[in-house]
Order: sequence, then C-alpha cells, then structure tokens
Amino acid sequence: MSVGTAFHKRTAPLNRKMVWREWAGYFAAGTFADAPDIEYNAIREVAALIDVSPLFKYEVTGPDALRLIDRIITRDATKLAVGHVYYTPWCDEQGKVLDDGTITRLEEDRFRWTAADPSLRWFRMNAAGLDVEVRETTEATAALALQGPASRDVLEAATGESFADLRYFRARSAKVGRVPVDVTRTGYTGDLGYEVWVGEGQAVPLWDALMKAGAAFGIRPAGILALDVARVEAGLIMIEADYTSSRHAMIPEQSYSPFEIGLGRLTSFDKGGFVGKRALVAEQRAGGPPRRLVGLEIGWEGIERMFASQGLPPAVSPIASREPFPLFAGRKRVGRVTSSTWSPTLKQMIALASVPAAHAEPGTELDAEWTVEARRGTVPATVVSLPFFDPPRKRA
Repeated sequence: MSVGTAFHKRTAPLNRKMVWREWAGYFAAGTFADAPDIEYNAIREVAALIDVSPLFKYEVTGPDALRLIDRIITRDATKLAVGHVYYTPWCDEQGKVLDDGTITRLEEDRFRWTAADPSLRWFRMNAAGLDVEVRETTEATAALALQGPASRDVLEAATGESFADLRYFRARSAKVGRVPVDVTRTGYTGDLGYEVWVGEGQAVPLWDALMKAGAAFGIRPAGILALDVARVEAGLIMIEADYTSSRHAMIPEQSYSPFEIGLGRLTSFDKGGFVGKRALVAEQRAGGPPRRLVGLEIGWEGIERMFASQGLPPAVSPIASREPFPLFAGRKRVGRVTSSTWSPTLKQMIALASVPAAHAEPGTELDAEWTVEARRGTVPATVVSLPFFDPPRKRA
C-alpha cells in the first residue's frame, strides 16, 4: 500500500486530477498541471519543485565509514572530500550493476547515501569486520529537487545567502527561514539545479518557504512525468528501464556492467579492491563488454511516413516511454531502445538504447521499430553522443 511523503499535505491538494504514480511505496505526483509539458517548461525555462523523497536514503557513520563505501562502490571513495558529492554505481561479485546513486560526505565520518532500490542489507553485509554503522533514513529525511535556470535565484531568495560559489556536485548546510537543510548541487534534469534535504518534521515549512520565494520567478511544482522527459534529454539512466539491477535479473542478458550503461568512466581500477573489481578487470582485458548505451535521434520524416501510410497526421506522446522496442541493422535485430521521448527543447524524437559495440559509434545508421495503430514498421535512427541536452548553466 502506497503512502504519502512528508510533503503530501502540500502536493495532494495541488494534484487536482489525482494523477499519481507509485515510487518505492510512496505516492508520487505524475503531473500537477493539465499536461506534463507545462511542468517540463518550468524545469527548462524557470524553476520547478519536485518531491524526490521516495529515494532510499542511508546514513553511514563511524571510523570505517569511508572504508565501507570504498569497498562497495566503483569510484575511489578516498578522493571524496567533505562537502563533495559522488554519483556512482555499485556492483555484485560478477561486476554487474546492482544500483546507482549519490554519496554526500557530510562530515569526516558521516555520509548520506541514496539508492533507487532497498540496499540496507547489502551495505551491512559488506560491513563485516568494520567499525561502521549503516542506518536507513528514508522516512526520516525528506528531499526536494529545485531545478531550472532560476533555481539559484529561488534558493538565494529563500535562504538570504549566495549560492554562486556552490559548485557542481558540492554540498553545504543552510537555513530556509528557521529550517535547517542540506543543499547539494545535484539533480536528475541535466539543468542548473539543487536538491534540498530536510528532516521529515520540517518538510511542509520548507515547501511553503520555497514556493513563496519562487513565486516571483514563476516556480511550479512538477511531477515525475516532466522529470522523465528531462532526464532522457540529459542522457541519465533509470534502473529497471535502461538497465536491470543484477538483483532482479532473470537471465544473464539482463545483467549489465558499468561499461555497458555509460558508467565506465566512474570505475577506477587504481583504487584498492572493491566488490566486482576482479570481474571488471577481466572484462576490460577481454576487450570490454559486448553492449553499449548510446543516444539515438529518431528521424521525424520516417514517423511522418508511418502515419501518412494510414492517412493520419503524425502524433507523438508528450510522456516519455520506458517500454523497449527493437533496433535493426538491415534486417538483423541488433539492440533495443530502452527509454524514448519527444524533446520539446530539441524538437526531436530521442532515445536511449543498448546496442552492440560495433554499432555504438556516433553516426551509425540503424532502424527503429515503430507502431502506428497496431501496424508495425521501421523508421531511421542515428546514433549520437550523450547527453542530448547539456547547457553551460548546469555547471556554472
């Protein structure tokens, strides 16, 4: 049974159409506006406030907290300074990704770790012999993503202090009115943005303060349908859509190494041992994995032809799809689209896809299966570099 987050007292009255999705056992607003593209425009043009409290959250503390994290993740945790944030995957013993998330070093021996799936048992299993405590704080900690070009203006108006010096993937404490918060320069939209972390008892006052401060900038609450479009544009992967956690894989093909889902850059072989390192080293020595994550631009002319063949005008949904569909090279199936969306900013149908390494070079021409009123056909698709959308303000 799903329950409301700590912000439900505010989000429920705003969700007049009762468009809810389930996210890790919580109610998550699909959209507040009449259409998700209104909220998408807030993300890309002004500022949007998104409830991301359903993320699983863990506090890792103690003298060996850093050792535990370095033992699990693929990145070199010893380089994670206080006030910095890592985005990282972590793997099983076969080098297959279990999950991906962020780790914030709040103090020398205190970290906040987020995950998409429940991870407490895995973290504690790997803590054997270490002086460390891992505590789940999912319910105790609420979180809001404040995203968009005006997000810094809103945050500064709400806190009364400058955030111009808070760099990308950095963190610091602040106060919104009398509410103590942690602010990280992170997000899932590929835009300028922040995530604000607060104790669940102070969630409603935080929401009210940010909405009040943002009124002058055109802030809007946004649901996960708009967020999904933005994250595909940013080339950001989603568990159980663009890859399957090895914990849930039913067959070998459903397990992915970091190098198969665009996270090889976050894998360090220079650090000490970590779970899955031996398997990943062997994979690289063998020439790398057989699959790669790529971006695709799907040709609009092909979509038009598909509709015209049935005497229909072209139409695509404003909602991103997480349903896979096949890719072909000639008549041979060579991969699959994992997430796709119409990009309002780029005016282009785009997708994330898993393809063989031989078809992963930008410029490679493929064909994507497309269905119009139950009739299947194919449309041209071109492999492109990720991300699709990467504005300078994201890191400014």
